[in-house]
Amino acid sequence: MQKHINMTLLTLLLITLPAGAPAYTEVGGVHFASTVDAKDGRLHLQGAGILRYMAFIKAYAGALYLPDAVLAHQALEPVAKHLEIEYYHPIKGEDFASATRIKILDNIPADQVADLRARIELLSKMYRDVQPGDRYALTYFPGQGTLLSLNGQPLGSIPGDDFARALFAMWLGDNPIDRGFRDRLLGTS
Repeated sequence: MQKHINMTLLTLLLITLPAGAPAYTEVGGVHFASTVDAKDGRLHLQGAGILRYMAFIKAYAGALYLPDAVLAHQALEPVAKHLEIEYYHPIKGEDFASATRIKILDNIPADQVADLRARIELLSKMYRDVQPGDRYALTYFPGQGTLLSLNGQPLGSIPGDDFARALFAMWLGDNPIDRGFRDRLLGTS
């Protein structure tokens, strides 16, 4: 009887999973789905990695999702994207706000600061404290804005393609938080 139940479960599993495609990717003990559903369709895992602090302390694991036809070098263009980050350590909301301000300003020309300042502050007010295992997600919908979620619960949305580009540049731009992490998210390393 047990053997029959095991075979039935195995058969159901094989039917529900696409052949050869794992349902998730594991990075540093954190699982990320192979795809996520967005308003305008399905986004596919582009890459995943761990951001380390001082070279050996795991800060967080992250994964980037893009539409199937979008290449890594197009990630900052106005295309749908989804970034998930799961934390290994507690972090205060005000620390997220401070880091966001600094890294956005590192990635935009000085003449864009005034246009983005109010939206950066709006995002900064949305941040909450996190504990190990909590997961922030940023999902950008072209022409609509960027949604911030914590553990699957929406915290708010910020309008503007220009804001999305500046925000995602923190991880994916020319002056990212960490170049190795950026390259792993983009699937280029």
